[in-house]
Order: sequence, then C-alpha cells, then structure tokens
Amino acid sequence: MLDLLVKNGYLVCPDGIKQVSLAVKDGKIVDYDGTGSSTDVKNIVDAKGCYILPGAIDDHVHFNDPGYTWRDDFPHASRAAARGGITTVIDMPMQNLPAVSTAQILQKKVAYLSGRSFVDFALWGALIRTNRPHLKGLSEAGAAAFKCFMSEPSDDYTALWPGEIADRLRLLRPLGALVGFHCEDYHLLKSGERACLQAGKKSRKDVLDVHSVMAEKRAVQELIGILRQTGGRVHICHVSHPDVAAVIKRAQQQGLHVTAETCLHYLVLTDQAYLKRGPLFKCAPPLRSKAASQALWRYIEDGTISTIASDHSPCKLEEKDESGPKGAFGAWGGLSGVQTTLQGFWNLAVHEHEASPLLVAKVLAENPAKIFGLWGRKGALLPGFDADFVLLDAQRDWEIKAKQLEYLNKFSAFVGLTGQGLPVATYLRGQCIYEDGSFLAAPQGKFVLAKGHPVV
Repeated sequence: MLDLLVKNGYLVCPDGIKQVSLAVKDGKIVDYDGTGSSTDVKNIVDAKGCYILPGAIDDHVHFNDPGYTWRDDFPHASRAAARGGITTVIDMPMQNLPAVSTAQILQKKVAYLSGRSFVDFALWGALIRTNRPHLKGLSEAGAAAFKCFMSEPSDDYTALWPGEIADRLRLLRPLGALVGFHCEDYHLLKSGERACLQAGKKSRKDVLDVHSVMAEKRAVQELIGILRQTGGRVHICHVSHPDVAAVIKRAQQQGLHVTAETCLHYLVLTDQAYLKRGPLFKCAPPLRSKAASQALWRYIEDGTISTIASDHSPCKLEEKDESGPKGAFGAWGGLSGVQTTLQGFWNLAVHEHEASPLLVAKVLAENPAKIFGLWGRKGALLPGFDADFVLLDAQRDWEIKAKQLEYLNKFSAFVGLTGQGLPVATYLRGQCIYEDGSFLAAPQGKFVLAKGHPVV
C-alpha cells in the first residue's frame, strides 16, 4: 500500500514537466506514473493547478545556532525555510559557538540540533588557520563543504592567506572535498576602511566604495590562479556582479572545477535601496547597480552560476544601527531571506524572464544536491529519492509582509516585494509539514550526511 499519492499537479522532473501522479511509500518516491488506485493508498492529495517542485535546497544559511541565538535559531529559521518551500538547508560553520572546526564539534552540533529543525540539514565545516589537522576528520564526519574567507569576517573566524589556501586545497583535493569562498580582497577592504575612518568618511557610499566590484573580482582572480596550480574543487559564494561571473565562466571553460552561487537579493535589490533606505539593505558583498543586477541573469541562464542561495544572515534590529563611531561601517551586514527565496526567484524567472520552471528546480534543488554531495537522496523528483517536494500555486499573488515572517527577528529587506507564484504546501520525506499558513508537524528534520564527491 502506498502512503501518499499526489494527483493532478504538474511535476517538475529532471527530464521535463509531467502531468502524472507522484507516489510515495516509506518516505521515498516510488514512481510518478500514478501506480496505485484510491483503494490502496492511505492518503491522496489533489494538487490541481499547482506545480510540484522538488524541495528546495538552500546551500548557504547562517542560523546562528548554537551560540548567537539572539539573531535567529533553528526552530525559527527552519520554520521559515519550510514555509518557503525549502526542505534542506546547509548551515555555515561561523556564527556558532564554537565554530564547526573539528569532527567532534560537528557531531555535537548534530546531536544538539536533534528535534530543533523543521527541515533536513547538512553542515559546512570551518576552514580557518588553526584547524588544518582536523580537516580530514571533518570531511569523514560528513561536512558538505568547507568555508574559507579571503577577508577577515570576525575575531573568532580567521581568513587564510593565499599560500595557506593553496596548502589546504592540496590537502583536501584527494578527499574530493569542496571549498566555498567568500571572495573580497583583504588588502582593499582593510586599507580602504582604515583610510575612510581616518578621514572621517563613514557613509553608506563609503561602504560601497570600499566593498567594490574590484575587491570581489580581484579575490576571485587570485583564487582561480591558486586553483589552477593546486587542482581541487571550489565554490564561489554570493557572486554579486556580472564582471565577477565572467571571470568564473572563463575558468570553467578552461576546465577548472569551480562552481558559483548568487542570491536573490543581487537579482531583485540594488545599491540605491541601500543608499536611500539604509543598513537594512547592507550585506557583503554589497548590492550592486540595477544594470549589474539585470546583467547577472544571463550567467544563471548559461549555467555559469549553478545555485541560488539566500545567505540568510539575520540579526537584531539594533545591530543595524549606523550611529556608532564607525558609522555605516559598523552596522551589521546581512539579510534575512531563507523564507522568501523560492517565491522571489520563481517570480523573477518564470514571470519576468519567461524561463521554464525546470530552471527553478535546477538551480534551487538539482544543482545544489549534486555539488554538495546530496544527490541520490535530495534534489529531484525521482524514484528512490526522499519525498521532499513543494506544491506551488503559480497563480497566487503575494506581497512579503513582516508579520508573515517566521524569523526570530521579523524584519527583512524583502518586505514589500510583490510577485506571483507561492509555495502553499511543503512535504518532507512524504509528510506534510506546512500548508497555507499552518505547520502540521513537530520538528522532524534530520542531519543529511554528505557523500563528499560531486556528481557534476
């Protein structure tokens, strides 16, 4: 007997959009050809008028748990993910106490998160100056990737110098491990901010000038030069500008193993919002011009940019204050977006760019699953995969409102954004966990062990 049969929807499968039923048994997809009559199915869902998408995978979130839970935590942020049609998140290792820098810390975090997440989760491991001896153990413990900064993010999470990056890439290459990079040039950022503050310049415009496109592009160019010498796999996080994407595309054409992500905010928000409306719109790299935002799209279409992530990085509202001694430089840089990425990208792709829903499924589910070692279990509506899927009403108009956000701190730069196409039900391993404003199950998210080797 089947546990679930989803009928009358449009299944977005890797090989096309199909008007067939989706069958589920024991939390797995059995088939999608309607096998089983109504007499041998425990539950039937009528998805008439809805697209059935594979559950989205957000490969870049900061849920701050454990350690910085005044900003957000897994119970709140994972609810937001579920409401937004995301069924798996990959949580970053920083903004955790302690940072996820050893296998033992990763295992403790997995145990701590038991019963706290509404969606499944994988974990990034840290790549910092002090944890070189622990990298192999972290990989074996199931870290989906390693996060490295090329500019100092905080006092407790060190960036690496070019020589150290080369050393770590050589060390991790035999493991097939993926290394994700925050690419902004250390010297341009440090010297630029220091010069501005010494001159009393601390405006929003000064922040944009320091966090320039050149700072991002130069770091990516340097990283690709290192990769050319060492080999290995790298993933460029939160690409903000088409000039940066063009550098990545050339590296891919030369056969280097480099993938890239961008975020919804770089596609629908601009630097003018930051300049006019303030630090609610501050992030790093920063928002760019409208022309850059529009031009970035072609690198999604041609596959240069493989994934769309939220880089969900929340805070308390007072942390966005720019009245301190460092002015705009002192305000927290990060946006809350895990709940609204799928609906925002669907509207942008399907309605504004007239792209196929297949592209939405590819960059929000299939590609992140393949890149981060989750393929075979996550990322597609295929037999044998986890029955993680989303019912999306393509005709549902929406406006993002603060009161609808599930975050601990209910504000977001996306408030006020409007569009069409809304996730109305989310299923995790065959169980409906969210439907039309209501959560139907207690937290049941599980740790997903990354395989460590890519499909693509």
